[in-house]
Amino acid sequence: MEIHSISLFKLGLTARTHRYLLLNLAKRETVGKYKESLFGSLWSILNPLLMLVIFTFVFTNIFNSRWGVAVDSGPISYSVILFAGLIVFNLFSECFGKSPTIIISNQNFVKKIVFPLEILPIVSLLSALFQAGISFGILLIFIAVESGSLHWTTLWLPVALAPFIIFLLGLMYWLSATGVFVRDIGQTIGITTTGMMFISPIFFPATSFPERWRFLANYNPLTYPIEQTRALLVFGNEIDWSTWSLYFLCASIFCALGFAWFQKLRTGFADVL
Repeated sequence: MEIHSISLFKLGLTARTHRYLLLNLAKRETVGKYKESLFGSLWSILNPLLMLVIFTFVFTNIFNSRWGVAVDSGPISYSVILFAGLIVFNLFSECFGKSPTIIISNQNFVKKIVFPLEILPIVSLLSALFQAGISFGILLIFIAVESGSLHWTTLWLPVALAPFIIFLLGLMYWLSATGVFVRDIGQTIGITTTGMMFISPIFFPATSFPERWRFLANYNPLTYPIEQTRALLVFGNEIDWSTWSLYFLCASIFCALGFAWFQKLRTGFADVL
């Protein structure tokens, strides 16, 4: 039986060696979403733009929602805050939703002995990050229009989200490997995603959770990246380095275990598929 390395360092070398294949597959997956649509890849821009416009109208004109007196200085303040949280959540939702079928939907690669299956979750992650990047670009334009400038802390966003991206990669390794053997996982994705949306500080700050339920926010892996994104982009605050360090450590361990699990199960993929 073939033994596959469980080293993240080796994974990094594999990703570097196959970087052109990675980028081509990620491009194919991204473009494939809009392959038969009239506007094609333009939808990657239209979707987040239309979403932001709808949120701006609904939450400021119909619900008259407010985040707090100190930050509601413009007509689209709440929608910008909301959209910042939704971008992070949508990144999670897309990765989480794809994960159980990553290997199943690429059966042709499983049967190729020389193909590095471990890059498939990275391909899906890159595709999701591309869409998130476009959404962040649109958000930054709206922030600049509203306030007249951008906070310098915006530059720290990639660093702030790095632990979250590592966590997502680990989650995708866990679910993509397990999904081959336990097809029921795919049936739980929808309800789990909905549950995560309502226990994440998207529509309200984490501090608004009742004290008895505050643990849902404290142990939610989406809480830190959502609130840190808002802190950097909307409020101009710096990174909370103590929380960042703890999140980075936990995410790295989680990713390493997820990759080890993937490598352990991959020898049985071909037999099941």
